[in-house]
Amino acid sequence: MESLPLENPFLQHLGIRLVGWSDGNAEFHLPMRHELTNRIGQVQGGVLCAMLDVAAGYSGIWSALGEPARNAVTLSLTTNFMDVAAGEVLIARGKLQRRGRSIFFSDANVSMDGTRVLATAIGSFKYVDRSTRR
Repeated sequence: MESLPLENPFLQHLGIRLVGWSDGNAEFHLPMRHELTNRIGQVQGGVLCAMLDVAAGYSGIWSALGEPARNAVTLSLTTNFMDVAAGEVLIARGKLQRRGRSIFFSDANVSMDGTRVLATAIGSFKYVDRSTRR
């Protein structure tokens, strides 16, 4: 699956690819490799959290071609680790639940190969102006 443009150095460093993005939805893929595992050979929880955060966050910042780009910061992310599994690709899907003027709420899940859900999250995010960031 072809990747969409991604201007996020951290995600690029990890190898996370944006593969689907529309109003209220985002999907990211990360091919499994040994460097993503912990001492017992399972996906490190921080990798799952990063994928949940980005999928939930991007689901609320999509903008149509020609519209100004949106950006946001995470205010809260509640995560539940549910399972472990071996496989080829971690798939994170985020869905916007509610959008306000300055804050939005969304949820996400990460699965192994699109079948077994490893973790879920709900989050709140605040829109920010990229030009005023420090």
